[in-house]
Amino acid sequence: MTDKRQLSIVIPLYNEEESLPELHDWIVRVMTEQGYSYEILFVDDGSTDRSWEVVTRLSERNPQVRGIRFTRNYGKTAALQTGFQATNGQVVITLDADLQDSPDEIPELYRMITVDGYDLVSGWKQKRYDPLTKTVPTKFFNAVSRWVSGVYLHDFNSGIKAYRQAVVKSMNLYGEMHRNLPIVAKWNGFHKIGEKVVQHQARKYGTTKFGLNRFINGFLDLLVIAFVHKFSRRPMHLFGSFGTLSFFIGTVITIYLISEKLYNIANRLKYRNVTDNPLFFLALVAIILGVQLFLAGFLGEMLVRQSANKTGDYLIADQVGG
Repeated sequence: MTDKRQLSIVIPLYNEEESLPELHDWIVRVMTEQGYSYEILFVDDGSTDRSWEVVTRLSERNPQVRGIRFTRNYGKTAALQTGFQATNGQVVITLDADLQDSPDEIPELYRMITVDGYDLVSGWKQKRYDPLTKTVPTKFFNAVSRWVSGVYLHDFNSGIKAYRQAVVKSMNLYGEMHRNLPIVAKWNGFHKIGEKVVQHQARKYGTTKFGLNRFINGFLDLLVIAFVHKFSRRPMHLFGSFGTLSFFIGTVITIYLISEKLYNIANRLKYRNVTDNPLFFLALVAIILGVQLFLAGFLGEMLVRQSANKTGDYLIADQVGG
């Protein structure tokens, strides 16, 4: 695309009418000082206040401003996914709309992508101005994310991040995956992920949209990402392994019970029917469960093969020749 800009600034928002003009002017000042070619993309996630009217006015004032409006509130992940697919900048920067992220960080983030060669740079808010109800769950979530993913960042959920365009175009986001974008990037093959200490500012307008349910959903989505990354292309490795193990344990127990009865009969010892032993029913459940898991793995493999043949959705780094 010949008109590709240097920067795309993606800003998801929900009921932030007071902060938008100030945020816009701040970004424009930084862009003008640095001489960047840019676009600002506001994604209105179904706001119920006058946010969309503000975005419309900003677009009339500044041709570099674009806006997308959802019919209802879908969540931050949906807003980012839609914004990412609509960008054409060489580097994509995300900012929260509440003025807690400073646009003055943009030039250094841009340099880290274009000069240092990072695929993704995540902001790290060492000093935060959030309540304990938000900071404590966030610290726990970050620790679990590092352990699960092997991506060693201090703040996975920071709203201010920079990406090479190829990174955002490779993402297929859903649920609460906006908390796990560095993990998604790594598992899509983009391994050069960095971190930059950024300034965190106290919220100037409105109230936080954070709730405990969002933290729980983000944690569950982290487990889903880990599962999909490891087994989406080879479900038999998971279901087949557990199914085989379960079937083997059930079979061994059954053979043991039958052998014990036959031994007691042969030696004229007291015995009881195999079906009178509770272990027999545990073995039966294990065998049935093993068969079901194995079949689930087999069906999963068939679906994966069919999907791969239809879509060919593998990420290709380069091609050569005709």
